[in-house]
Amino acid sequence: MAGTDTEAASVLEAVRAIVPTLRENGKDGEERRWISDENVELLDKAGVFRTGVPARFGGLEFSVPQQIDLLLEIARGCGSTGWVSEGWITGAWMIRLFPDEAQEEVYAGGTARVSGGFTPSGTLVPTEGGYLLNGTWRFTTGCRGADWNLAATNLQLPDGTVQQALTVLPIADLTLDDDWHTMAAAGTGSSTTVATDVFVPEHRVIDMAEAFATGGGAPTAPGQGRDYGLISVVMAESTATLIGMAQGTYELFQERVHRPISYTTWQDQAEHPLTQIQVATAAAQIAAARGLLAAQAGLVQRRADAGQSLTSQERAELRGQCGYAVQLAKEATHTLFNASGASAIQRSLPIQRFFRDVQGISMHAMMTPDANLEVYGRVLLGLDPNTPFL
Repeated sequence: MAGTDTEAASVLEAVRAIVPTLRENGKDGEERRWISDENVELLDKAGVFRTGVPARFGGLEFSVPQQIDLLLEIARGCGSTGWVSEGWITGAWMIRLFPDEAQEEVYAGGTARVSGGFTPSGTLVPTEGGYLLNGTWRFTTGCRGADWNLAATNLQLPDGTVQQALTVLPIADLTLDDDWHTMAAAGTGSSTTVATDVFVPEHRVIDMAEAFATGGGAPTAPGQGRDYGLISVVMAESTATLIGMAQGTYELFQERVHRPISYTTWQDQAEHPLTQIQVATAAAQIAAARGLLAAQAGLVQRRADAGQSLTSQERAELRGQCGYAVQLAKEATHTLFNASGASAIQRSLPIQRFFRDVQGISMHAMMTPDANLEVYGRVLLGLDPNTPFL
C-alpha cells in the first residue's frame, strides 16, 4: 500500500529533525552554487527521494498532500534545497507518464532524482531504434545531483511538421555548463544542460501535449490516486516551497526580534506596535497561503482518488490560487526582512537568503503571481484561459 499515514509521518518526522542542519548548510550551498552534499544525503536517508516513486518499484508513492507536507518542512530549512527537492520529486512522478520499460529503468532501486524542464529548446530527429537529441536547456534545476533528466524538445516528423515531445535520459548523457551565477536560488545549481547527438530509445519519448493533459484513470481507494494533471501537481508542489521559505523567515525573525531599535529609545523591538502589526500580518499571510494550497492539493487528490481529471476551470483556479499564495508568501517574507534591521543583510545570516530566494523564485514563469492570476481571472470572466499550461 502506497503512502500510508505511518510512512508519511515517519518521513515527515525525519525531515523535521534535520531542518536546522539544512538551514545551517545554506551558506555553503550558496557559495558552491550547489546544495550541500550533507543535505542531499540526509534527505535521501529520510526517504524523501522515494516519495515520488511507485510502490510497485519499491517507492513510497506519497500523495500530493503528503509530498507538500515534506516540501514545506524542507524549504523552511533551506530554500534552494526545497526547490531542488520539489524538482526531483515531481520529476520522479512524471516518469509514470512514460512506457513501462522507461519506468523500470528510472525507478530501479526504488528511488529517483530526476531534473528537467518544459521549455522545448532541443531537436529530436528519428533514427534507427529511436531518436537523436540535440539542444541546450537553461535553468535545469537539480541537474548537478540528478540521476536522470527530462528534456522537452521538438520532434521533427517525416512530413516536415514538428511535434513537441518530452524525453528522459541519463544525466550522464548531457554536458553541464558551469554557468549558474545568480543572486537568488544560488544553491539550486540550475545550470545549462547540453545534448550533442545523444541517442534516445523510442520508449523514452512521449508526446508533450498528452503529458500535460494526463490525469484521471481507474477509480482507486481514498488517498491512493496518483494520476494528476502535470501542470497542476508541479504548480502545487512548487508553491509549497515558497510558503516554506516564508515560514523559515518568520521563525528567524522571531529569533532576533528581542533587540533594541537603533537610534530610538525602544529597547525591545517586540514592544513596538508597528512590529506587532507586521508580525501578525505576516503570520496571517502565511496561514492564508497554506490554507489556499491545502484546499487546492486536497482537490487534486480527491479527483485522482475518484479516477477523474480536473476540469479546465479547476486547473485555472489552482494556478490562480497558488499564484496568490505565492504573493502572500512573498509579501510576508519582505515585511519580516525589512523589519529585521540593517544587520540582517549579512550573508552569514539565513534570513537574507530566504528574502532573496523568495524574490528570485517568485519570478519563475510558472510562479509569478500576475501570470497565474491572469489565467484565473480570464476563466472567472468566462474567457478562454489562453494558455496550454493547465
